[in-house]
Amino acid sequence: MVDILELLAASPDGLALRDVSAELEAPKSSLLPLLRALTARGYLAQGRAGEYRLGRSAVDLGAAVPTANALMEAARPAVVDLMRRTGETVFLGTLSSDHTSIVFVDKVDSDHIIRYAGGVGDRRPLHATAIGKAILAFLPARERDGILKSLSLSRHTDRTVTSLPALRASLEDVRKTGVCVTIEELVPGASGIAAPIFERHGRVAGGCAIGGPTDRVRPRLRALAAEVKATAAILSARLGHRADRKAARP
Repeated sequence: MVDILELLAASPDGLALRDVSAELEAPKSSLLPLLRALTARGYLAQGRAGEYRLGRSAVDLGAAVPTANALMEAARPAVVDLMRRTGETVFLGTLSSDHTSIVFVDKVDSDHIIRYAGGVGDRRPLHATAIGKAILAFLPARERDGILKSLSLSRHTDRTVTSLPALRASLEDVRKTGVCVTIEELVPGASGIAAPIFERHGRVAGGCAIGGPTDRVRPRLRALAAEVKATAAILSARLGHRADRKAARP
């Protein structure tokens, strides 16, 4: 279904069933029930000539999810301030389009000579990063379970979580505390702290994190976690999330 929606999003004039079949290299007999189901739920609309195009539900869904640019515009002053208050590199990340990793969409470097490395556009594994687990923990349960079943829980260090039960337990802790701490799970000697950012409908839109050498981060875990949570709350508010509105049910 995602392939259909992506194809029609790039075809504003709409496509007939035969064209969808040709573009996706799928038989019309398989596509027709999917097209009908998407049309019935408003994700597609059918024109007078029988062509399919995106419907109102798909447009509304797209508008409800902040783009990386919108998130960056809302976040930049706050993440700069977070770096100045903590002295550590600050990252802003979102879920990758293939749901296998997080992508850094903004970064403010620490002034320290020794600091956490990583650039905008870099991808990091969901299961071994603070931002990845902060986002995973607050996704809707069905979406989260689908991602978890497809993840390759590769070992990066001796501390990497590589079993699904252990990862699920870790995500439950994140949901309870609202913050994720990773100690050397991706890179030896480096640690991170992240909190989720929510959009106006309560859906997790990304994560805000600080990263730095473990010997600087670990002694200040409680204070740094509070700083990250406070910044994530500010960013959520700037995206229209109300403090009295609960996040989408995980």
